[in-house]
Amino acid sequence: MKKLFLLFLILGANYPTFAQHNLIPAPFSYESTSAFFMLDAQTKVDVVDENADAKKIADFFVRTFLMGDQAMQFRKVATPSQDNRVIYFQLNKTEQSELGAEGYAIEVSDHAVRLSANRPAGLFYAVQSFRQMLGASYENKEMKMPMVTIQGCKIIDKPRFGWRGLMLDVSRHFFTKEEVKAYIDLMAQYKFNTLHWHLTDDNGWRLEIKSLPKLTEIGAWRVERRGHFNDREDPKEGEPATYGGFYTHEDVREIVQFAAERHVTILPEIDIPGHSMAALAAYPDLSTLKDPKTKVNPGTAFSEWFADGSFKMNIENTLDPSNEKVYDFLDKVFTEVAALFPHPYIHVGGDEAYHGFWEADANCQALMKKKGLKNGHELQGYFIGRVGEILKKKGKKMIGWDEILEGATNKDAAIMSWQGMKQGIEAAKGGQYVVMTPKMFTYLDYIQGDPSLETPIYAALSLKKAYSFDPLPEGVDPKFILGGQGNLWTEQIPTLRHAYYMTYPRAFALIESMWSPADKKNYEDFLRRTEAHFARFDAAERSISKAIYDVIVETNMQNDDLICTLSCDVPGVDIFVTDDNTFPDKFSPKYSGPFVVPTGPVTLKIVTYRNGQPLGRMLSLPRAELIKRAK
Repeated sequence: MKKLFLLFLILGANYPTFAQHNLIPAPFSYESTSAFFMLDAQTKVDVVDENADAKKIADFFVRTFLMGDQAMQFRKVATPSQDNRVIYFQLNKTEQSELGAEGYAIEVSDHAVRLSANRPAGLFYAVQSFRQMLGASYENKEMKMPMVTIQGCKIIDKPRFGWRGLMLDVSRHFFTKEEVKAYIDLMAQYKFNTLHWHLTDDNGWRLEIKSLPKLTEIGAWRVERRGHFNDREDPKEGEPATYGGFYTHEDVREIVQFAAERHVTILPEIDIPGHSMAALAAYPDLSTLKDPKTKVNPGTAFSEWFADGSFKMNIENTLDPSNEKVYDFLDKVFTEVAALFPHPYIHVGGDEAYHGFWEADANCQALMKKKGLKNGHELQGYFIGRVGEILKKKGKKMIGWDEILEGATNKDAAIMSWQGMKQGIEAAKGGQYVVMTPKMFTYLDYIQGDPSLETPIYAALSLKKAYSFDPLPEGVDPKFILGGQGNLWTEQIPTLRHAYYMTYPRAFALIESMWSPADKKNYEDFLRRTEAHFARFDAAERSISKAIYDVIVETNMQNDDLICTLSCDVPGVDIFVTDDNTFPDKFSPKYSGPFVVPTGPVTLKIVTYRNGQPLGRMLSLPRAELIKRAK
């Protein structure tokens, strides 16, 4: 043991240890011990009972975990010792009820690590937790780490919910096959198990449908535009559509297999009847107006939203529910989708469908009269019911956004509750299965720091707010809550690097709500662990938001005085402020409590420090902006 300590002291900070206390999501049960295990290229890998499924995961482990330039070797080790250290991979012959289907156990002793589970998914998650024990420097593949020392521990872990999802929108901005695989690989490291793949929308149809070739010949491409989404210029007559892309059947099969190896299942979404402009650009006869000039939208403002929550579409983006050709079209689409994706559900969208064009269309009105439908909501319910029957014939179940509850005739559908918790509660109490994904807790495109520092969008979601999410409301039967999901809409997210920045660390907060026991959640401890994972992302040269280091600015008016209150989520932070157009540092005035903002053309500049070192980004806020924010 003395030799191990001496070696660790010599190796120093380049070979970190004790990262097991920083696990995300927090495990069900963790107990530290006095043991120390040294992992190096001489460590053996032993698959207990030569179980084939365990061998696949052990192979994945050996391919991924290189020590220096060397891979660990498979060898049977009956009696571990200092010179014969081993990692055991074990699928239990007799299932341990406390682990369930996705749970696992880890025991780290002086000479052996044992990873065990009832099922392959659990063993895979044991590997992900073990990876986090290796410390941040391991994520830097340029650093050839010959050795890592791991403190002894005993872990029993299992998920709280079976559905732990992230949604990736690839319509607003297209992500290549390799980028989608990279996004999946990272989410799997944090024990997410469902990728909701938003494949179609007004801004691009991204899935090859061989029986409907125009969907990708036309619907996958739009005119090139830069700048803020929803403020862009309309397509010009004859302008070539050069931005876009799509996934072939072969691409999808490769991605599905890649995800399956990481125990991630992919939920495909074909968003209908609204959000269908790309489909209508390819097949305009599927709309009520049948406008041949319909284009794939490049991010222009084609809708109006009103204070009462209602909206108007100035360009038709909705399928015509009175046209039988629409259902023939959807039958062809879902035939191919069902064959490509093994997930039991197919997501049909159903959100934000504008009914104005239906209300003005004689055929839609005739159908409503024939079927006794009172309004557009009931007409949409009729449409959704027809789609549900198509999916049943394909052997699939339907899931959609919570609007499919409105006038719905198909009570077998599962619901994604995005507008709030209320819709999910109502569905669950009505006996429908629900994935909780309320926008105020789970929309990852919302800004996460001060508005002056982030890409403008209409709402905000802090890490602290995301951490407060609980997928299980009081008074609801847990069997109807499948789990939760974070959603990444990509109007303002053109690159994978920015997708990571917007997803993490808020995805850490969400997975802890979906995986860890509710009574184990502790925001202060979560922040400590999150900071350790900042170091992991830095080592991997992967983008992640560190907005939690920024100042939180609150203002209010007291008589004629503008009062400013500053805070920071992270403990132990000092805040420095200037109002004289100089740049603040640790020698500037230190914030000690609420203060009156001077009158005149004043700009507050604010920055955070910890332990004498700069921490967050500098805020620069003119007095006029502070007045706008006053409560």
